[in-house]
Amino acid sequence: MSTTAVTPLSTEDAEILVSAARRAAEAAGVTVSVTVLDAGGHLLAFRRDDRAVLISGETSTRKAYTALQLNASTADLVEAVQPGGPFHTLPTALDRPLLFIAGGVPVHRDGRLIGALGVGGGAPEQDHGFAAAAVKALS
Repeated sequence: MSTTAVTPLSTEDAEILVSAARRAAEAAGVTVSVTVLDAGGHLLAFRRDDRAVLISGETSTRKAYTALQLNASTADLVEAVQPGGPFHTLPTALDRPLLFIAGGVPVHRDGRLIGALGVGGGAPEQDHGFAAAAVKALS
């Protein structure tokens, strides 16, 4: 059985993601923090503007981590973690707390998960839009 190699997420890719997310946020008049993780959960890029809310840096990192761990957009997970939802106890079952607010998006190449992007600082719907726009810019 042969496997096809997939180019991993590079620091250059991470910079493209950060720049694209920032441009989308700036166009909307929002200041955000952006975190990019590789497939192993290692930090590839991070940017927090001094005008951003301090917690936005932690938020963007947790959103990226959640998207990576579950290989899903955090916007799609919000209802699943509500009391009675299928993921309600998941955050306590993992080593790190997860953050189920829109703005975390997995990054795929050739159908494989290669990393994740998290955006924090705007309203959840805005953060999701900024992250989605950034991933499209990488394609």
